[in-house]
Amino acid sequence: MTQLPFITLDADGLTLAVRLTPRASRTGLDGVRVDADGRPVLCLRVAAPPVEGAANAALTAFVAKSLKLRKAEVVLVSGEASRIKRLHLTGDAKELAARVETWLSGS
Repeated sequence: MTQLPFITLDADGLTLAVRLTPRASRTGLDGVRVDADGRPVLCLRVAAPPVEGAANAALTAFVAKSLKLRKAEVVLVSGEASRIKRLHLTGDAKELAARVETWLSGS
């Protein structure tokens, strides 16, 4: 497994740095980019608007479905009202990182 720079491994899972684009024409994965601060982020887009948490809910549901996790295992930990968000995925960190890498390679 290669080191993915937008992932932080934790004792109970991992944290993803994500840049979300709401109101996209379709929900999907846009790859990895470097944000304005020079940090790598996983770019995702959702069709939901950024109103009353709809985009955040769509984001967590999309990540859970893509990585074959339960929705409860994907939690938004920061960036509720920002484009840059941090998602915590609960489970075995190395296995989750491998799933993320497979997801990226299939995009």
